Amino acid sequence: MYIYINGSYADSNEAAISPFDHGFLYGLGVFETFRVYNGHPFLLDDHLERLNGSLRILNIEAEFTRTETVGILEGLLAKNSLRDAYIRFNISAGNGEIGLRTESYREPNVIAFAKPLPPAGDMNEKKAVLLDLRRNTPEGDVRLKSHHYLNNVLAKREAGPAMDTEGIFLNNEGFLAEGIVSNLFWYREGILFTPSVDTGILDGVTRKFVIELARTAGIEVREGFYKKEEAEAADEIFLTNSIQEIVPVTSFAGKSFPGKSGGAVKRLYQRYEVQRGTLWSRRQLIGGLAND
Repeated sequence: MYIYINGSYADSNEAAISPFDHGFLYGLGVFETFRVYNGHPFLLDDHLERLNGSLRILNIEAEFTRTETVGILEGLLAKNSLRDAYIRFNISAGNGEIGLRTESYREPNVIAFAKPLPPAGDMNEKKAVLLDLRRNTPEGDVRLKSHHYLNNVLAKREAGPAMDTEGIFLNNEGFLAEGIVSNLFWYREGILFTPSVDTGILDGVTRKFVIELARTAGIEVREGFYKKEEAEAADEIFLTNSIQEIVPVTSFAGKSFPGKSGGAVKRLYQRYEVQRGTLWSRRQLIGGLAND
């Protein structure tokens, strides 16, 4: 496999970064994961918006445009002979002296790699289980998609290795938060519910896109603080992330749910799959530029 690293492409077995990279030493790094559908990086503008905002928070002097990033991706896909792929786009602070620093980082390490994915098909279902481990609070004012992943790793160990099971966090106040690698939604009596970002969750790119999909479909969306009993009383539950898309839930807290046969999740997924091959941003949907 070839990866992109700091301006060039290299075999993944030969690529290297310094042990003095502060992304390695102190976790100062952020990343985005997204899908490429037949060569198109879905919602790339939204991913770059979040990435660039996170870099400013970490005081890393880098900013990525669509044009620059598409150039990187086109080379990466060509080197690996891919058209449908999982992309991880990773920026770490770069090298520095041992010890915490307050000045900005001007030479970050930029790494991107692609993994093959099959062409998108139907939805995959999962079971959801409530975790004993609580969602940790963000390190700053908002949660970044950063290298700080121990909470997620410990949660995955608790949930177990099964690929068809997702663990659901409560936050420290006992409110529903998010999945280990997903955002959480449920549908009841014509209304779509999802935890507020103020619960401490990651404001997922796919989360925001699905909220807009629902609203443009005439579905009321409510973001707030909810106890687990409110999701247990739902008609349908589903999860979202940028690689797995929309994932219907078949069971949660001992109760069965309709999974991919649910009417709301089918309606949203039909709208999702129409847009994934062309859209650069959810704002195209908001602005009425994408029609289904």
